[in-house]
Amino acid sequence: MAAVTLLEATGLNKNFGGLQAVNDAELRIGGGEIRAIIGPNGAGKTTLVSLVSGRLRPTEGKIAFKGEDITRLRAWDRVARGIVYTYQVTSIYNNLTCYENVALAAQRRLMGGLLQRLVLGEQRIAERVEVALSRVGLTGSMGRQAGELPYGHQRLLEVAVSLALEPELLILDEPTQGLARDEISDFCELVRMISQQATILLIEHNMSVVLELAHMITVMDKGEVIAEGTPAEIEADDGVQRAYLGRDAAP
Repeated sequence: MAAVTLLEATGLNKNFGGLQAVNDAELRIGGGEIRAIIGPNGAGKTTLVSLVSGRLRPTEGKIAFKGEDITRLRAWDRVARGIVYTYQVTSIYNNLTCYENVALAAQRRLMGGLLQRLVLGEQRIAERVEVALSRVGLTGSMGRQAGELPYGHQRLLEVAVSLALEPELLILDEPTQGLARDEISDFCELVRMISQQATILLIEHNMSVVLELAHMITVMDKGEVIAEGTPAEIEADDGVQRAYLGRDAAP
């Protein structure tokens, strides 16, 4: 049985002055899916997921999440509904500890104000922080300043921050960029684990990672979706070979 549609974007367009960054894009993601978006630099991938996350508003089009129109919702309102975005450039607070970084996210997710904080206390926050750090393997670094961590561990900390927000749709923008080979392997295992509880939308240039993880792949070029299918279908697609892989398909 096909998965229930979690996110549906139709007719999405985004103009920056005279630049058409996204052109009439369609995107449907089923619950529990790992979806990869690939394409050459400048294809519109990050712009598309920025429209989904609320960091940008579309010039035209509609975005629905769990059947609700969220096209005009602000980014934080989408986080509150379960859409969480991790940035291509690490965006943690280097001068705070790992615990404090994750606690800030957990506090925002659990509490709307000071009164709620006083009622709920710190225990629930502490529990959520410990679970999130444990899932990414950083329990032993709880008290370390984030800026002292190796780069790969900083990326893991950013994922822990995202997990503390309890995502239903987790958007990962170039998550393996700058990681060593063994770190990439560990990260792939982490994504598989997260996908048991959240749907994953992944922008990734490393095709080995994409082919290993993705259930479905969306291919973009020049702001348009040019192909969509399983990893096997995308590998065999002539248009993808030319636009993304930069070569003609084998005769």
